[in-house]
Amino acid sequence: MNFEERKYVLIAAVIFIAIVFVLRLFWVQVVDDRWKAEAANISERKVTIYPARGLIFDRRGALLVANTPVYDIMVVPREVRAFDTTAFATLVGVPVPEVARRLKEATAYSSYKPSVFEKQIPSDQYATIAVHLFKYPGFYGQSRTLRTYPQRIAAHLLGYLSEVDARKVKEDPYYKPGDVIGVGGLESHYEKALRGKRGVNYVVVDVHNKVQGPYKNGLYDTLAYAGKDLYTSIDARMQAYGERLMRNKKGSIVAIEPRTGEVLCLVSSPTYDPELLVGRVRNTNYVQLQRDTLKPLFDRALQAQYPPGSIFKIAQALVALKDSVITPRTGFPCNKALVGCHNHPNAQDVQHAIQYSCNPYFYMVFKRIMEQGDPRDRFTVAAINLDQWRKDIMSFGFGQRPNIDLPGAKGGNIPDAAYYDRIYGKGSWAFSTIYSLSIGQGEVMAVPMQMADMACIIANGGWYVDPHVVRAIGRADSLVHDHEERHYTVAPGPDLGLVREAMRRVVEEPGGTARQARIPGITVCGKTGTAENPHGKDHAVFVSFAPMEDPRIAIAVYVENSGFGGTWAAPIASLLIEQYLTDSISRPDLEKRMLEADLIADEHLYRRKPKQRGR
Repeated sequence: MNFEERKYVLIAAVIFIAIVFVLRLFWVQVVDDRWKAEAANISERKVTIYPARGLIFDRRGALLVANTPVYDIMVVPREVRAFDTTAFATLVGVPVPEVARRLKEATAYSSYKPSVFEKQIPSDQYATIAVHLFKYPGFYGQSRTLRTYPQRIAAHLLGYLSEVDARKVKEDPYYKPGDVIGVGGLESHYEKALRGKRGVNYVVVDVHNKVQGPYKNGLYDTLAYAGKDLYTSIDARMQAYGERLMRNKKGSIVAIEPRTGEVLCLVSSPTYDPELLVGRVRNTNYVQLQRDTLKPLFDRALQAQYPPGSIFKIAQALVALKDSVITPRTGFPCNKALVGCHNHPNAQDVQHAIQYSCNPYFYMVFKRIMEQGDPRDRFTVAAINLDQWRKDIMSFGFGQRPNIDLPGAKGGNIPDAAYYDRIYGKGSWAFSTIYSLSIGQGEVMAVPMQMADMACIIANGGWYVDPHVVRAIGRADSLVHDHEERHYTVAPGPDLGLVREAMRRVVEEPGGTARQARIPGITVCGKTGTAENPHGKDHAVFVSFAPMEDPRIAIAVYVENSGFGGTWAAPIASLLIEQYLTDSISRPDLEKRMLEADLIADEHLYRRKPKQRGR
């Protein structure tokens, strides 16, 4: 057979096969009703398998955040048939008009892809719905999990989950409409570790909406991988106790293990029950919390920027000693004509100045820092010295955002020469313009986390490590902060020892401003502060560490509108220190007074009176 003959044979074979296929298709699709019925009765469905989100534990293994199962009602618009809208609305628990609106939105998104019709239905409610769902083609249930909080503490630190918005869906292809994402706290910072990886199952369903089995024996299915667990440094018992002590008070508590930078507790008050932002009631509760005038959603520990008040005198003294503008034995009289102060003996040296918290003393200290150099050009000298002073102060962690594994932290403010040039004009300001910085007032602002870092610096003898909440990810032994970088200050070691002793005297010796912070059998070092508040009663602040000989905890307590630092902030700090170090409280009367105090109510009754300053 020649080439031409073979060509015609091949063409004939192709035509014959094509005719066979066409006839077969005609038979299946037009003549044989059995195949049409089968095609109408079965369809393929893509079911997303949502992974369990990672759990969150405290430093002792207590569960802070867990998961509880819920269900979403999904809809595939092209599969929906005519149904009793009123009955379906009653079954699912939505208003009748909502049914049509949500179907319209789902169709606008895609007729072929599933959309969330109703989300986060508790498992007991879904059990009632599920037995009737077969009556409504196109609708089916899909399981997922919601967060639950066994301890009901640390709401700001933990964060919460919220549905992703359209912008996030567009930015990140991982997320689909209806997905949830971490907002605030650890949920946000560790979102990628916690969320896990979604899986997909392809199943065959019949006309009654019942699953008949896997599609292609699961050939195209993918596994879901659970999120990684977080093991934190938080002490749940201390956190809960701190929140109780701060009830009916505005302010914050930050406690850190000074040598490691591990955050032991992070209290912002007023706080809220984290269960309020879970499930279908989340949006309603969020709006109510947002409208609350006490701002319970505001994280005061990381975002509130306050004048540090007299605790700033610690850093001022160390910078002045480093610059040699004073010596450890330098004394100044308590001259109230310079700046207001409370009654105490004259400070004969630096240690007594810190012990008594003498404002005029630190006025003179800051004056010497600012007036180093040629006295004939005090404006230029002030600008140069302020910039150097700012650099030195920032080595204590002030003026920069704390590098913590939580979102939203603020950096406070340490002004430089350019700052005052913009306000007053270049060459138009000097020490006499900015003297309020000497006692931690004026334009100086700090967040409580920075105050706790400063306490760590004194406790450690000149350095701190970046604070962090998470110790391990995935497994309790997979530590993520083994070898943290130390940030050293400009202060020489001998000067730090001098300040440690001065802080001991603040608590332990007569004339100290924090005598209420004494703990039997534990040497506490601390410093009080009273930050002026032009809108009401002054704010109280206290920084501390203990035991002096081997510091295991550094703490900062800030109580708004409460007066002197030694009256409220210092006792609260000392109770937390004692509870953490001894797991007990030896001063029940002091504890009772702190727990029962309602300083928010007291503030409403407050009438401004002449007040002392700077303690």
